[in-house]
Amino acid sequence: MTTPTRRLEGKVALITGASSGIGECTAKLFAEHRAKIIIADIQDELGQVVCNAIGSSNAIYVHCDVTNEEDIKNAIDIAITTYGKLDIMFNNTGIIDPTKPHIIDNEKSDFERVLSVNVTGVFLGMKHAARVMVPAKTGSIISTASVASHVGGVATHAYCSSKHAIVGLTKNLAVELGQFGIRVNCLSPHGVATPLSLSYFGLEGDEAIKNAIGVLENAIHLTGNLKNVTLKADDIAKAALFLASDEAKYISGQNLFVDGGFSIVNPSLNHLKYTRND
Repeated sequence: MTTPTRRLEGKVALITGASSGIGECTAKLFAEHRAKIIIADIQDELGQVVCNAIGSSNAIYVHCDVTNEEDIKNAIDIAITTYGKLDIMFNNTGIIDPTKPHIIDNEKSDFERVLSVNVTGVFLGMKHAARVMVPAKTGSIISTASVASHVGGVATHAYCSSKHAIVGLTKNLAVELGQFGIRVNCLSPHGVATPLSLSYFGLEGDEAIKNAIGVLENAIHLTGNLKNVTLKADDIAKAALFLASDEAKYISGQNLFVDGGFSIVNPSLNHLKYTRND
């Protein structure tokens, strides 16, 4: 039986977008739980820093553009060559387009770019993970979706569409791969201060980002349903850890919301809120 600090003992995990944000946090957490990690990203310098932080005996970095099928295939082949298997595939890479609330102002090229990374990239990750997991008849495939997969109006048209598509892919693949003992799930976080969310608000530069994180976290906290708690990237990583571990051995086809109840609440209905007289 695995101990609380060894929930991924003996497992091999490939994480896309692991050079920063949720992916970096997840890579480090998985390694703490004794998984071997393949960090797949296009941010080579940052990816190598994460790899070094984990330790070269437990992690390797692979340059991987998720829109390029050869890159995805190569990353997974390296996992097999290096560690002999692939137990966990975490499709975490994602981008967002410029904020343009009116669809008539949206550019086709921006829409297609988001879908290329967020949807086609996930599809390719799923495809090649399945290629090596089906013969092994085991595995866990996880993808990062968003509260935008369920709630309208919280992100751009392209981003919202892409996250709905991830949920659809997750359900379809869970049906197909269940016969091989492979679980397929996705995670839907509420807003969390990561390089992606900060870029959405046009924030760049170390000092600007540092000053903005507190403001952004406060804004997210105010719009959330669960109070006195601030969502961090580590919370998303812990949810991914659960889905990747044997504790979730009978969970498949699910979209796990890590949003403090945000996606189930209509804020205009206040009859369940306490007042000072209660």
